[in-house]
Amino acid sequence: MTPALLLQTSDCRRVSIVSLLLLSGSLHAGDPSTCYGTTANGSLENGWELPSRGANFTAYSGMARLLGRTYVHSEVHSLVVAAYAELEESAPGKVFVYGETGFEDGGQFKPHKTHRNGLSVDFMVPVLDRDGNSVPLPTGIFDKWGYDLEFDSSGNFGDLSIDADALAEHIYQLHKAAQMQGIAIWRVVFDPQLQPLLHESERWPYLKENVQFSTKRSWVRHDEHYHVDFDVPCELATAPGGP
Repeated sequence: MTPALLLQTSDCRRVSIVSLLLLSGSLHAGDPSTCYGTTANGSLENGWELPSRGANFTAYSGMARLLGRTYVHSEVHSLVVAAYAELEESAPGKVFVYGETGFEDGGQFKPHKTHRNGLSVDFMVPVLDRDGNSVPLPTGIFDKWGYDLEFDSSGNFGDLSIDADALAEHIYQLHKAAQMQGIAIWRVVFDPQLQPLLHESERWPYLKENVQFSTKRSWVRHDEHYHVDFDVPCELATAPGGP
């Protein structure tokens, strides 16, 4: 977390951010991560584990965390936590779930083709129930922790619907947090068929100008989650002993 970012948050959000960092076990702030190679062919040194939960977010699976599947680069860790803290004020009452990220040392991360150097994060789509309440996307063993859910072309799944305003606000806050740390979002992969849902959101004009969204459907649909790759300077080669 950079001093500039802390200075621009309220005292309450400053405490919130610091508390999340403590809960995540990232007290080794003097040991930043080093990424190697690319998201598709790389590795990571000193990955930081994302917090299991916060005031407005939770991990997609406690079991997956125990298996070490929620590690990221230290810079990505800081901005993800900061964005959630900002969302407490900009999107009060909204709840969020994050998905797969990567291993502590990076490397191959099946079944994903990327997520190999700490710069990729999957975020499960925020959803509304039939009464318009923000609820966590259901994730469990029978739906492959949310990855096996299928939303229709209107963004609906049973009694749930994608909360496009919350989704757009989250990407906006991720982008702003990245900027504060002097890094960027490389791309957002989200089903092109569902991207028009974002066009009516207040943040769309900003996102359209500042964030690169996927234009073609990838090998998996990305309807129940949006994949975000961050642009952090990495070493060209993989780490010693890495893949």
